[in-house]
Amino acid sequence: MHPLVPVTTEDFGVEILLAYATPGNFTGKPVYAPAAGCWLHVQAAPLLKRAADLARPLGVTLRILDAFRPSEAQWALWAHTPDPEFLADPRRGSTHSRGVAVDLDLLDAATGQPLDMGTAFDAFTPLSHHAVTGVSVEAQRNRLLLLGLMNAAGWDFYANEWWHYQMHDAARFPLLSDTVLGADRMMG
Repeated sequence: MHPLVPVTTEDFGVEILLAYATPGNFTGKPVYAPAAGCWLHVQAAPLLKRAADLARPLGVTLRILDAFRPSEAQWALWAHTPDPEFLADPRRGSTHSRGVAVDLDLLDAATGQPLDMGTAFDAFTPLSHHAVTGVSVEAQRNRLLLLGLMNAAGWDFYANEWWHYQMHDAARFPLLSDTVLGADRMMG
């Protein structure tokens, strides 16, 4: 039995739009199979649930853009754009490939519309860093709201990406291949 659990809208109260299952990512093409599931390590899943529960009374919904990323996918992303400021070198391993990281943004719970975060997800620019003032005040507030929700739920952040959160001490978890999912594999 593998250490990953499925993340669903029904069970977690989040929206899911896996960017790497669509062409709407920095590679311009799907990396995952179109029906790829959203997965997290069994120890990370309760932290995500806690963040979603904290967001609900504030009128926002977490939207998951990536979670578990098989090592094979990390290699594909690195082959396309080997930028260590925004991508983990697959030889070291990504926290996503350990199942203990999540990329996300916020939606207005009433309208379902994304909140202004100042840049797009996976915008490989210094404007994507936490605590920048070169984005609108509204985007700064939204980023700080996301940061507060995720930190309060027990997540650590990555300074270069407003959208990326991971468990503390994430390196203690092993890297996982797509084969760990068996019939539920994410890669096409």
